[in-house]
Amino acid sequence: MSDHIPELPRPERAPGALEPVDQPGPAEAGAPEPVPAAVQMSKPVPAPTRSGAPGSDVPDERAALPEPPKVPAYARQPHPRQPSSPWAHSGRQTPSELTRIRPAAPGPVPAATLWSVLATALLSALLLGDGIGPNLFVVAVPAALAAYFAARPAGRGLRPWTAVWAVGGLALLAVPALRDAGWPVFLAVVSAVAVGSLALHGSRGWLGIFLGSLGLLTSVAGSLGWGVHGVRDRMADSRGRWGVAFRSTAAAVVLLIVFGALFASADAAFADVLGSLIPDVSVGEGPWRLFLAAAGLVGALAAAYTAAAPVRWDALTVPSGPARGRLEWALPLIVLNLLFAGFLAIQLTVLLGGYDKVMAETHLSYAQYAREGFWQLLWATVLTLLVIALALRWAPRGGARDRTLVRSVLGTLCLLTLVVVASALRRMDLYVDAYGLTRLRISVAAVELWLGVVLLLIMAAGVFGAKMLPRAVAASAAAGVLAFGLVSPDGLIAEQNVQRYSDHHSIDIQYLRGLSADAVPALDTLPEPLRSCALEEIQRTLGGSDAPWYATSWGEARARDILGDWDPGARARDCQGLGSGDMGNERGDGDGGTGGDDSYDPYDPY
Repeated sequence: MSDHIPELPRPERAPGALEPVDQPGPAEAGAPEPVPAAVQMSKPVPAPTRSGAPGSDVPDERAALPEPPKVPAYARQPHPRQPSSPWAHSGRQTPSELTRIRPAAPGPVPAATLWSVLATALLSALLLGDGIGPNLFVVAVPAALAAYFAARPAGRGLRPWTAVWAVGGLALLAVPALRDAGWPVFLAVVSAVAVGSLALHGSRGWLGIFLGSLGLLTSVAGSLGWGVHGVRDRMADSRGRWGVAFRSTAAAVVLLIVFGALFASADAAFADVLGSLIPDVSVGEGPWRLFLAAAGLVGALAAAYTAAAPVRWDALTVPSGPARGRLEWALPLIVLNLLFAGFLAIQLTVLLGGYDKVMAETHLSYAQYAREGFWQLLWATVLTLLVIALALRWAPRGGARDRTLVRSVLGTLCLLTLVVVASALRRMDLYVDAYGLTRLRISVAAVELWLGVVLLLIMAAGVFGAKMLPRAVAASAAAGVLAFGLVSPDGLIAEQNVQRYSDHHSIDIQYLRGLSADAVPALDTLPEPLRSCALEEIQRTLGGSDAPWYATSWGEARARDILGDWDPGARARDCQGLGSGDMGNERGDGDGGTGGDDSYDPYDPY
């Protein structure tokens, strides 16, 4: 019998399985002692080769070849299927910028947010169709609550600056509730939207503050899908509860309509109260009301979406420019400081010398000298702020000595520019005293005053640090708009011109009659027939308006109380040419004044 044992066929292995190790039998001569299985499994198993079966002693031909040298990463060629492109660098940078500012995906819409958005839409449709007044504040409250309820699940707390922006935005909406003039109301509403957007984004830097004030518009598209998904998910999860809520609301509305109509027909006083509280909605106003409802819904939903997932505008930064040498940077600014100092020395000598000094030095009247350079000084202030911004971008940054140089040169420039601001305001004061106050004059004077505040903030940032400077400048702008609306510019214009008439008996009735109802308390003190001529147009406007209480400002309500059912009658028939002073006679003033022969153009230096 032969000792040869035929080799049994090997079982088929699954792809990727380990190759079994052949164990030598104990009958083989010179065989070592068997190795434990645990040790066998820990040993590396050679992979099968092409030159022989697994475990074969025939060497692999590739194993004898030398290992190719390693190529450094910087010398490697791109894959032949992906040729390099000259635009590859910019293509990689753009997605990274978008990734840095892209907000995180918001979570599900809270139920409180959905109810607040619905309340905003309903109030917008019912209250905003009759005009602007306290109703704008009423509509803004549920929209702010929608954003608050959406921010809490996202882990966003109420920080100090967020509270400042939120309170400031709601405070700006007090201007439409108090003032009848359209131009300060428009500024206040636009500023309220911008400040509210800053509260939702929480920006800090210059670029973040600018883009964050407009960033609410970027959330409109995403918020619509977010809201639709939220409503659909809740209706799928709680169909029964939504049905109960709908039936309960419908029953309450029916009861209110039926019994409200019965009580109104039973008591005339109750009918008057009910009529003043309930908005008068007609069928013809349906499209307009639907548009207002849609605008309120989209606005509140966009605010909530931004609160839950704000865009990171602060991730976009403007890098500093290359640092310049001390002499190259400081020499132009020192020359500019010397020019400012020489100009201001002459300004102070003339303006503080009185009327006789002005006549002797310039051969001009006080008013002519005042209005001759106000616009130039205003533009000089604006350009100085631009020079300061560029100087900070290229300022030397070598150490403590460079910081001292920058603070000294720019601090001196800011201080001299503040004197320019004071000179411009003094010129405007003389101008107003000679020609009267108008809307354009009070507006540009307010802008010049705000520029002076900005200069003070820049000087404070040079001492205490510039970390809070962007937010401080934005807050000062919002505070300026709020103060401008609260002081009632139309009321100030009327008061100043009435006082000017009592001092100089010069007044422009044709201009004053175009003011809003905010000017009624001051114009009511004029003697007849100036009073009737000044108030005739305002009384006609008030008589033709039937706005409800929520669309009536306090200024308009006060004017109605003062005038009542007063009719100017025949006293206002001969107003043409009466009291036509020279307050709005300058060409280019933009206020539509008449009279006078002085064709001054504020943009003409001659």
